[in-house]
Amino acid sequence: MSDDRDPKDSWYDWAREQTDPRKASRKPEALDDLLVLDISYGNVGGLVCSSMLAELGAQVIRIEPPAGDVARDYSPFGLAHQGTGFGYLAEGRNKYHITLDLQKSASREIFATLAKHADVIIETYQPGVMDSWGLGYRQLREINPRLIYAALGTYGQFGPRARSGRPGSEISNQAYSGLVHINGEPEHLEPTEYGVPTKVGSWYGWYAEGMFAAYGILLALNFRTDTGKGQMVDVSGAECIMKFIDYNLSWFHMDGKVKNRLGNYDIAVFPYTFIRCQEGYTFLAAYNDEAFETLMEIIERPEMAQDPRFSSFQHRTTVENEEALQFLLEEWSLRYPVDEVIQRVQEAISKKEGRAAAVVTGKVTQPADVIQEQNWWDRGVFQKVNDPTYGELTLQGPAWKMSQTPPRLKWLCRPIGADNAFIYLKYLGLGSSQLAALKQEGVI
Repeated sequence: MSDDRDPKDSWYDWAREQTDPRKASRKPEALDDLLVLDISYGNVGGLVCSSMLAELGAQVIRIEPPAGDVARDYSPFGLAHQGTGFGYLAEGRNKYHITLDLQKSASREIFATLAKHADVIIETYQPGVMDSWGLGYRQLREINPRLIYAALGTYGQFGPRARSGRPGSEISNQAYSGLVHINGEPEHLEPTEYGVPTKVGSWYGWYAEGMFAAYGILLALNFRTDTGKGQMVDVSGAECIMKFIDYNLSWFHMDGKVKNRLGNYDIAVFPYTFIRCQEGYTFLAAYNDEAFETLMEIIERPEMAQDPRFSSFQHRTTVENEEALQFLLEEWSLRYPVDEVIQRVQEAISKKEGRAAAVVTGKVTQPADVIQEQNWWDRGVFQKVNDPTYGELTLQGPAWKMSQTPPRLKWLCRPIGADNAFIYLKYLGLGSSQLAALKQEGVI
């Protein structure tokens, strides 16, 4: 069958037809037979992990203390929407919410009964706490050999720091990974207070922890399919971030060198940096010598490609030469608005081929710009949802687009204990009078 359209257009149309998230409800879910108990507390990493599984179809039962998880309060300036902070609101999706006070022995019996039905448990308590309650993997695997038990924390479940009893946190994940030391402006810059270790501005430590935990759970499910056996998944948030700091740990091991804070400079390739424009910033990179020559043509300084400071890949990646080159680039870019800088780069590389075309640019966008970007709306990245409790909200959808078993956003966060009646009746056969008694006792 002939198609007179541009082949690229044909591919784009096909990809949209196959993976458009707005059509996800018509397709099966990858994990629709999976029951997950999420008892993470005060840890968004656990919430991220169970969100990913819930988006793929797992039935996730979110278990909070009767007063609710303290993570519901994590929000800028303590702001809340209908009693729930923005962080929890984003990651409470697709989950059933019940209450249970694990400090009480009666609650632990209830949890153990629920665990008999579960495929996966996600917990973020201090190492050994669940075990001391008789609810750790060692005990629960005896009553449910197929159970996959994911324990998340900064230091993992063993090692000196795990044994120390120190509580972990999102910023501990960042700090102990080595990331914070190499992130931030160089120490020699003025004012000198800029040259300090700098955390990543988002909850990077928790999101890395949650994503790697979900990945480990999926691998354990694959093993269980082959063997019928569950297993424990031990995830350290700090170790997860170590996977994101590229060659730095290997460099130290092999050569004894440590990467210092470089801000927008990079000792592996340069230019590979953000530059100022008349309003805003853009990213600019040239990945080889031929591309650098193209870039120098763009900024109308072709002779600089022969300057001894910039004439080779090795020369361009010394810090002093990077500072000089940054100044040279911004001397040009500050003459134009961001969009014009990008346009000039795109026009130039469209006339080049091969290595000479390897000049990359992209606008630095603010969150307000991101949420208005038509590309993301076309791809279904953002979804507007009307909820009886929270009203109309715009939330980010799942990160994947899949053609056969796509993830999906089905409902928003639930209030504390919203699903007590449904879940306790379904799995434990407890009716309204029994639940009322348990509530009176502070169990739920």
